[in-house]
Amino acid sequence: MKDILNRMLNHEELTREETKDILIGITQSEYPNEQITALLTALQMRGITVDELLGFRDGILETGVPVPLDCDRYIDVVGTGGDRKNTFNISTTSCFVIAGAGYKVAKHGNYAATSTSGASNVIAHHGIKFTDDIDKLNQSINECGIVYLHAQLFARAMKFVGPIRKALQFPTCFNLLGPIVNPSKPQCQLLGVANLDQMRLYNNVYQKIGIDYGIVNSIDGYDEISLTGDFKVTTNQYERVFHPKDLGFDIIKPEELVAGASEEEAAEIFDSVLEDRCLPGQKQVVMANAAFGIQVLERGKKSIEECVDIARESIESGAALRTFKKFVELNS
Repeated sequence: MKDILNRMLNHEELTREETKDILIGITQSEYPNEQITALLTALQMRGITVDELLGFRDGILETGVPVPLDCDRYIDVVGTGGDRKNTFNISTTSCFVIAGAGYKVAKHGNYAATSTSGASNVIAHHGIKFTDDIDKLNQSINECGIVYLHAQLFARAMKFVGPIRKALQFPTCFNLLGPIVNPSKPQCQLLGVANLDQMRLYNNVYQKIGIDYGIVNSIDGYDEISLTGDFKVTTNQYERVFHPKDLGFDIIKPEELVAGASEEEAAEIFDSVLEDRCLPGQKQVVMANAAFGIQVLERGKKSIEECVDIARESIESGAALRTFKKFVELNS
């Protein structure tokens, strides 16, 4: 580690294998906290490279609990978080809309870090019990099209850096790892990022991983498609800036997206979207995010207009709600 830190002071880059070995070493308590703190700080000040991020990812997946799912194509919809917008559970709601439309979803998530309600908050609020039982996880995705993977059960390495990250009180490279360490290794992912620098980073990451992906960013700083203004989308097939009208939607007000002041309020919005009794803006933003997820699953062969129609039908037919009720029944 002394050699690594000296190289960081000289602004040198680490290889993918080196950061993988560092991560494994952290899980084996090979380094004092002071050295880990120095490394994370140096990486944050310089900016992490694609290979360095992929090495940490390799280490987390190797030291974690794998989730072999017995279906061959499914998606995860996730945001990097940290946009400080306190939106309701848009990604999680979108996952049930996608599953309601007949696609497979393996949603990876955790408790909220900077907002009222994270994916694990809204899932647990409905009585779901988190599990790492592979048979139960496969039963969920096979019988209702969606499985939920609570991050803390699988990424064992994260507990070793948790106290350090909390003490530092600024984002580190581990904030960037959450979206790319789904233990089931999905073949498709829709990722929301908070800025265009992150979009470029993950674009290169996904190309090296070799999956079908969509990366979205709302120009006004949301790490999802907010429909509050223009938003950019990068996929395997294209890179484009959209306006809400391109999807047949109006610009919506930011206050329509707020999760509220409590976990209960956030869960009520989640329920209201699936039950199709929510504010128009809430429904539209979920349809928009679900639509781009569907387009990724379809390898870009369906237009975004077609995918919006599929998402709308999932909500309005009650299919998304039925999927969620079946999910609760299987996982409570």
